[in-house]
Amino acid sequence: MATAIERFDERARRTFESLGRTVVYVGELRRHPVYTRFLHWMVALFFFLALFSGFGIYLPWLFRWFTPIFGGGPLARALHPWFGIFFVFFFGLQILNWLKPMMWTPADTNWMRNLRGIVSGKEKLEPPDTGFFNAGQKLQFWEIVVGCIVFLITGIILWAGARTFGSALVAISYVLHDISAIVMLGGIFVHIYLSTIGEPGTFQAMTRGAVSEPWAWTFHPAWYREVTGRDPRASYEKAREETERAVKQRPSES
Repeated sequence: MATAIERFDERARRTFESLGRTVVYVGELRRHPVYTRFLHWMVALFFFLALFSGFGIYLPWLFRWFTPIFGGGPLARALHPWFGIFFVFFFGLQILNWLKPMMWTPADTNWMRNLRGIVSGKEKLEPPDTGFFNAGQKLQFWEIVVGCIVFLITGIILWAGARTFGSALVAISYVLHDISAIVMLGGIFVHIYLSTIGEPGTFQAMTRGAVSEPWAWTFHPAWYREVTGRDPRASYEKAREETERAVKQRPSES
């Protein structure tokens, strides 16, 4: 029986599917539905709005050129907590959307053991039991969950001020708020790199909602096997042989 969270998430998916669409061409697999993509970009939007307005507020000597974007210092200070609230709100919906596939499994422990080979590129395919998300993606997800909790608690304290919570708690909140922002920003840089240069073909998963089959069998073999019923290693070897055969035939055709 579906839980209340699953029923809510399914209703949201159906609603957004009626507003948009995901086109999957031959040789592609559906990766993310419209609702998931909407949440992802809302989280990204409000994260960067909160980040840039926060930079202008807390480091004006370095980032004062951010504040005019938001109408000046006072307005940036007024908008910043609201940007943070919307960021936490949309990521809260993302948590409900991704809670089940983000749970840690033995496959993720195996992925971590093979991390050196994965990063070095020694392995052409990720471990065969790597599912919809790998361990690295799950670690970042839970880091953001913790970061959101820290943002929310410290943000409320900073918003209310020393008159409500005392100067010592406000001072501690400043430090924790800033540390959480720096850690999350570092993770976002890694995320942007992997979704563009590091793993080509990933970005379209969050724009069009579909990925190529080679991308799927390379980075998420178990998921590829689940949705296609085919062996990812066999598909990889077949594609490699076809490419080599085409390369060998090219000179004779010219």
